[in-house]
Amino acid sequence: MKLGYMLIGLAFLSIVYLFIGNSDISPMDIFHLTPVQLQVLQVSRFPRLISILVAGISMSVIGLIMQQLTRNRFVSPTTAGTMDSARLGILVTLMWFPGASPLQKMLVAFAFALAGTLIFMRILEKVKFKDTIYIALLGLMFGNIVSSVTTFFAYKNDLIQNMSSWLQGDFSTIMKGRYELIYISIPLLIIVYLFANRFTLAGMGEDFSTNLGLAYRKVVNLGLILVAMVSAVVIITVGTIPFLGLVVPNIVTLYKGDNLRDTLPHTAVLGAIFVLLCDILGQLIIYPYQLSISLTVGVVGSVLFLYLLLRRKAYES
Repeated sequence: MKLGYMLIGLAFLSIVYLFIGNSDISPMDIFHLTPVQLQVLQVSRFPRLISILVAGISMSVIGLIMQQLTRNRFVSPTTAGTMDSARLGILVTLMWFPGASPLQKMLVAFAFALAGTLIFMRILEKVKFKDTIYIALLGLMFGNIVSSVTTFFAYKNDLIQNMSSWLQGDFSTIMKGRYELIYISIPLLIIVYLFANRFTLAGMGEDFSTNLGLAYRKVVNLGLILVAMVSAVVIITVGTIPFLGLVVPNIVTLYKGDNLRDTLPHTAVLGAIFVLLCDILGQLIIYPYQLSISLTVGVVGSVLFLYLLLRRKAYES
């Protein structure tokens, strides 16, 4: 699959997406937009499209980074407790700092996401499994424990409805003035690309990469910080998008191999296409009502995840 064709497909879907929704705007209207139609595009359609593209790219890329650093195809922010830890951080801000700004919530969520990811990595160092699927199961168990703690305190403090909004990823609430925080992901993704070769070496193991002169611990910690920060930004802006950082990197790896610098562009573009298609499906399947992105991505992603599980022996690194 050539990157150029993927970019053309992404551009085509993006244009089509601008004309999908409850407000009737056709391609022919673009030359004589009414004030109302122009406002819909500026306030809702364009911000939503940008959020979809950035979120799809971000979650797919950090999923690839996690898989590279853990040397496990079935590890991602949603299967390593990263997103669950970020939600716990959001609960802490709602309980102790109810007047916190979105940026402050993001920073607290980042701290908890990083702590949760480091704990998971520490567990991996202590527990050795021959079958990679057990690592993903271990991460899911860890994430469920964190999620249970979050749910308990949310019920106790009558915040369960507030927390439910962070659990369900949804682009329908994205509007101008309420999504700009997601732009923080863009410089973080640039850093990921600049350090791609080092992350590739780190994925070969500590002994091997250290012998090649790589500061293994520093590179791994940088990767985990980037993963935690992007996870916090996306969950604050959009909510949780399950399976995205798991299935997209695996699909790309099947036809592009393991070199991170080669697979990053494909992973980014395919992630954006995947989320865009799922959101289009969510808007059309029960039109004029909408399904949340977490539901559509969760259903499609779970099917792909099951396929990868059944074929894992052929795809393990």
